[in-house]
Amino acid sequence: MGRNQTWITEVTLLGFQVDPALELFLFGVFSLLYALTLLGNGIIVGLICLDSRLHTPMYFFLSHLAVIDMSYASNNVPKMLATLVSQNRTISFVPCIMQTFLFLAFAHAECLILMVMSYDRYVAICHPLRYSVIMSWRVCTVLAITSWVFSFLLALVHLVLILRLPFCGPHEINHFFCEILSVLKLACADTRLNQVVIFAACVFILLGPLCLVLVSYACILSAILRIQSGEGRRKAFSTCSSHLCVVGLFFGSAIVMYMAPKSRHPEEQQKILSLFYSLFNPMLNPLIYSLRNAEVKGALRRVKWEQRSM
Repeated sequence: MGRNQTWITEVTLLGFQVDPALELFLFGVFSLLYALTLLGNGIIVGLICLDSRLHTPMYFFLSHLAVIDMSYASNNVPKMLATLVSQNRTISFVPCIMQTFLFLAFAHAECLILMVMSYDRYVAICHPLRYSVIMSWRVCTVLAITSWVFSFLLALVHLVLILRLPFCGPHEINHFFCEILSVLKLACADTRLNQVVIFAACVFILLGPLCLVLVSYACILSAILRIQSGEGRRKAFSTCSSHLCVVGLFFGSAIVMYMAPKSRHPEEQQKILSLFYSLFNPMLNPLIYSLRNAEVKGALRRVKWEQRSM
């Protein structure tokens, strides 16, 4: 290390560099979206817990997705809101690194859970007679636990590689949270190994699951087209269309952010794309599943009726 290099103890999150009046407007909008994210995903988890008709593998994995979305948003959004209304935008370096770790862990978990959900739909439509055997509760539990454990282990690899680096400045992160690519810019050493591992992880955790999802849905589409009745085809499409919408939003924004060539304004681009991860996707997921899913809407009506009857 050079003579002028010192360890960073805290950094400043620059956030969105906009007019102060616009900052207050964004604070209001983002606060509302964050509240809707927690409310929507919380309702999904509550309905699945309360309604025994939703105690199926598909909704078991959907509850995990809702928990991930709430955790993901809660990791990133509160600090973003604080930077919009506070003059003190500093964050200690250790909490900053922990935010990076949790950001990666929840992102990995969402990729794997979405992949598992597509496999569940594949088995349900292509092998309906063997569904209860293939997707037993033991298998579902193992798949969910494996997804969580593997996600945190992979995030831990990134954390170890980050902590090996000396950080000496600048003391500013041009982002609204401690996103990994922005954090690496603070290092005063070669970060090529980190960049290679990030790209390899993207290939493994983004392109790998996405390819499996696409293969699953190619098989599903083939099976649906063989269904004779129009009602049967409609029901099969309705059970899969919601999941495909979520997959498209999440994987699309992730691939553009971490694997597409950088634009001339990469930092501003990263902020906008990170909003999809942190706020828009977690908020849209429960809306997509509830508005397009008759079983979820039916469960909500039953819970309301039971509450009125008490």
